[in-house]
Amino acid sequence: MIKKILLPLLAVSLVMACNNEGKEKHDEHGSKNETAKTPADSLYEEVMSGHDEVMPKMGKVRGAQARAKALLDSIARLPVKAQDAAAGLKKDLESLVSELNNADFSMDKWMTEFKMDSAENDPGLRLKYLAGEKEKVMKVKEAVLSGLARADSLLKAKTAMQ
Repeated sequence: MIKKILLPLLAVSLVMACNNEGKEKHDEHGSKNETAKTPADSLYEEVMSGHDEVMPKMGKVRGAQARAKALLDSIARLPVKAQDAAAGLKKDLESLVSELNNADFSMDKWMTEFKMDSAENDPGLRLKYLAGEKEKVMKVKEAVLSGLARADSLLKAKTAMQ
């Protein structure tokens, strides 16, 4: 019971913190139109660009999770014969929920672990760190975008059938 209350509150807090922190921190590193001064600056911009592209979509991820869970709840309330007929859809929805949960968790984990000022005094180490972070954030981006694409496809198909 407590998990059901605290988990959404934590997720909303992280999104709000990221949005507020992101505005302040992005102002610090300048606009995207400026020429980066160092390779580390360029890499940092790429990392932040990956984050900025999908962060606004996290509300859609959570909305799709809720819709898929609601459909699963509806299937669970059907008579047994109808549940059996909907077994394929149920499996697809469970897989979708898992995929969206992974995307949501991955974004939260990346944001929590990312250290904006890591190794600022060691250019070589900073480049290595940012290269690793770019790889991580691109995986997060792919997870979010593919999860949303799958959700759009599956949930729109289900809505069209009703």
